[in-house]
Amino acid sequence: MNKKYIKCMIAIVAVMQIFVSCKKDFLELTPKGTALEDNFYKNETEVMQGIISVYDVTQWGTTGGYTMKMPLLSAASDDCWAGGSNASDQPNWVAYDNFKMDPRIGPQSGLWSKNYTGINRANLILSKIEKATTLSAAFKTRVTAEAKFLRAYFYFDLVRFFGRVPLITSVLATDELYKQVQSTPAQVYAQIEKDLREAYPGLPPTISATEKGRISMGAAKAQLAKVLLYENDNAKLAETITLFEDVNKVGNAYGYALLPNYADIFNPANKFNSESILEIPHSNNAAWSDWGWINGGEGNVGTQFIGMDSYNGDTYSSGWGFCPVTLDLVNALKTDPRFSATIIDGAALKAAGATYNARYQNTDYFIKKYAPLKAFRSASGVAEQNWPIDEIEIRLADTYLMQAEALVKAGSNPARAKELLDAVRARVGLASVPATLDNIYNERRLELATEGHRFFDLVRTGKAVTVLGPVGFKANQSEYLPIPQTEIDVTKGGIKQNPGYIN
Repeated sequence: MNKKYIKCMIAIVAVMQIFVSCKKDFLELTPKGTALEDNFYKNETEVMQGIISVYDVTQWGTTGGYTMKMPLLSAASDDCWAGGSNASDQPNWVAYDNFKMDPRIGPQSGLWSKNYTGINRANLILSKIEKATTLSAAFKTRVTAEAKFLRAYFYFDLVRFFGRVPLITSVLATDELYKQVQSTPAQVYAQIEKDLREAYPGLPPTISATEKGRISMGAAKAQLAKVLLYENDNAKLAETITLFEDVNKVGNAYGYALLPNYADIFNPANKFNSESILEIPHSNNAAWSDWGWINGGEGNVGTQFIGMDSYNGDTYSSGWGFCPVTLDLVNALKTDPRFSATIIDGAALKAAGATYNARYQNTDYFIKKYAPLKAFRSASGVAEQNWPIDEIEIRLADTYLMQAEALVKAGSNPARAKELLDAVRARVGLASVPATLDNIYNERRLELATEGHRFFDLVRTGKAVTVLGPVGFKANQSEYLPIPQTEIDVTKGGIKQNPGYIN
């Protein structure tokens, strides 16, 4: 891999560019020409372009370096190692992998910048929607709900990655730019809850085929329930369970159902299937070829990251050798029916005649769920930047297991908790097991392996020190990333560093 380090650090105090040349599968709109921001957003077409620009940020994976959330979180967990050509290939990934981050080393700058860019765009479009006088009531209700959902989405990532962060819910005046201070996680979560509660009533239960990628009512309810569960507040379990039950019940209003075949969930030809609740779309429509601004395209560069380096053989395309799967996960899954849909056995491929380069931390096992497939390699633009493989952030088996967890914690309806756990297992031919927290957590690891959930699951359940301590995780520090030093510098101490990190 020829390393391409993206060095554009965007602080929250920077003026974010709202006009982007972005195009979503659900609506192929590209702003034409330029216009003064004050004179824009006067009609539904222009407001829709603004909403697309907020959605666009969810796709970004190369802000402040390579910061694709799903593989990065897999590397931080016990599912995968960092990988790459050597320890200096992507030092930010290696630092997260062994929990040796500091304010200047680690993925924090990119994650901070991405999420505050999305928040800034959401705040801007919300302010414009409020002032617009030509929008129909139905259109205004839906786009307002989408913007609030997306703001909550970005804040949920920020509070999980950083804990105490500035809470910004309006467009900042110039004299406010350098005066930001942090809010507590409780305050941030309260805003996330508020946005999601206000959002879901204004969203449609289902999304038409021409609008796939837009947020539905079911996705917003599932996201709110997930947020409530992550807060670890027993007083919120009843609402959590009610929301999940609405999403998970047979014959739900959103069309969700488990797929009979587990592997079909991750087939790139089966996007937005009945199990997918929150899916980040990617495509090769832009035929992108700019290494200086990969985010300008629509492809999933994370797919390129996790592929086998210089691979020559059937089925797969060559990748860059990041995120080799740990032997710990291999051993946990080796007798599980989901193994073949989750992990590529490189040694078996070699035995069949394939070749690839063994890279840093190589185990000969690789992520399969989002692997680069020859059949989906782009023929236009730079192929490595244009993988049309979506990221499924929430799916039905995930919400089944979260509801089962909430039910057990609440001591409520054990039969329903067991029914949900058994449904996930029965789909792949596994026998029933008691609905205990340990069994549910184990099922989450196996069912959702390499999908980016494991690290936060370990943190929120208090298991991170036990599981990740041997590779460097420290209690009361490693739960959060360090605050980017640039943010501390520009606010002149208004933003404080997280505990355990030295400025």
